Amino acid sequence: MNQKQNKLLLWILVGLVAISGFSQGMLLPLIAVIFEKGGVSSSLNGLNATALYIGILLVSPFMELPLRKYGYKPVIIFGGGLVVAALAMFPLWKTFWFWFALRMLIGIGDHALHFATQTWITSFSPADKRGRNISLYGLFFGIGFAAGPLMTPLVNINEALPFIISSFLCLIGWVFVFTLKNERPEQEVNVNSFLATLKQFRTALKYGWVAFLPPLGYGFLESSLNGSFPVYALRMNMKVSTVSLVLSAFAIGSIITQLPLGILSDQFGRRKILMTVLFFGFCSFTAASFLEQSTIGLPAAILISGMLVGSTFSLGISFMTDLVPRSLLPTGNLLCGIFFSLGSLCGPIIGGFYIKYLQDVSFFYIISTILLFLTFIIFIFGKRTQLLPGNEN
Repeated sequence: MNQKQNKLLLWILVGLVAISGFSQGMLLPLIAVIFEKGGVSSSLNGLNATALYIGILLVSPFMELPLRKYGYKPVIIFGGGLVVAALAMFPLWKTFWFWFALRMLIGIGDHALHFATQTWITSFSPADKRGRNISLYGLFFGIGFAAGPLMTPLVNINEALPFIISSFLCLIGWVFVFTLKNERPEQEVNVNSFLATLKQFRTALKYGWVAFLPPLGYGFLESSLNGSFPVYALRMNMKVSTVSLVLSAFAIGSIITQLPLGILSDQFGRRKILMTVLFFGFCSFTAASFLEQSTIGLPAAILISGMLVGSTFSLGISFMTDLVPRSLLPTGNLLCGIFFSLGSLCGPIIGGFYIKYLQDVSFFYIISTILLFLTFIIFIFGKRTQLLPGNEN
C-alpha cells in the first residue's frame, strides 16, 4: 500500500479501537452501579467483572490460525460483530449469569478486534514510525475508555439506554471495516493446528519474553488501581470524590503522554524509554504513598504516574515488534494481550489480599515495587536493542 492508503487504514483502525475502548470503559462502572442498586454483593459484582478477561484468555490460543488463514479484515468483522450483538442483548434479560456470559462474549470479540488491529498496525508501520502508530492506538483506546464512564448517569433515565447507544456507536465503527481491503500477515511459518500455535508461542517467548512484561505490569496496575484502590481508600476514610479524582487523574495522565512517548521511543529506543518511565513511575507511586492525606498532592502524584506509566502497554507492543521476526508478529501481539489479561486478573486478587493482610502498609507500595522490579528486568535482560532481520521496515 502507498502512504496515503496506510494513513487512511490507520485512522479507521484507531477509530474502531476508540469505540471499543468506549464500550469497555462504560461497562465496568455501569454494571457495577446496576448490580449495586439491585442488591448484588460486592464479591459477585467483582466476579462478574472478570468475565471479560476470562473470555480473552479462553479464546487466545485459537486466534492466530484464523488470522493467518483468512486475514485481518474477517477477524475484525467477527470481533466487532460479536461486541455489537452482545451489547444490544444486555437489556433483554437482567440476570447475573446472562450478563456474565455477555461480558465473556465481549471479551472474546474485543480480543479478536484488538489482536487483528494491533497486528495489522505493527505489520504495515515502518520502524521509524512504529512507536508513534502504536501510541496512537493506545491513545485512542485510552480516550474511548476514559469517556465510557460518562454514560453511567444515563442509567437514571433508562437502564437500557447506555447499552443501546454503545451498541449503535460500535455498529457505526464496524461498518467502516467493510470498506477496507483485506490483507494477511507474512506466512514464513505454517500455523495449521493448535499444537503449531503453541510452538509459535514458545518461539515468540524465546525472542521477546522481556517485552511481554510491560503489558503484564500495566494490566496489574490498571485493574488493581480501579478495583482495589477504591476499597483501600474508603477504609482510609478518603472521600469518594477524591477517589474519583485520583482514578481520573491517572487516565488523563496516560492520555497526555501516550503519543509523545511513542515518538520518543522511535528516536531513542523502546528499552531506554521503558526503563525511564518505569523507574520514575516507581518514584511517583512511592511519593503518592506519602501524600495519601493530601487532596491535592495525591491526585497530582497519580497524574504524573499516569503520564509516566500509562503508556507501558503500547510501548511493550512496540518493543515486542523490535525483538521478534516479522513472521511472528501475530503471535507476539497475541501474547501481549494474554499477558495483559493475566495481569488484569491478578491485580484485584493480589490487591485484595494486600489490603486484608497488610493494613498498615500503603497500597501504592505494591505497585511501586512491581515497577521497580520491571525496571531491573528490562535493564538486565532487554539489552538486545538491534532490530532483527526483516524488522527494519
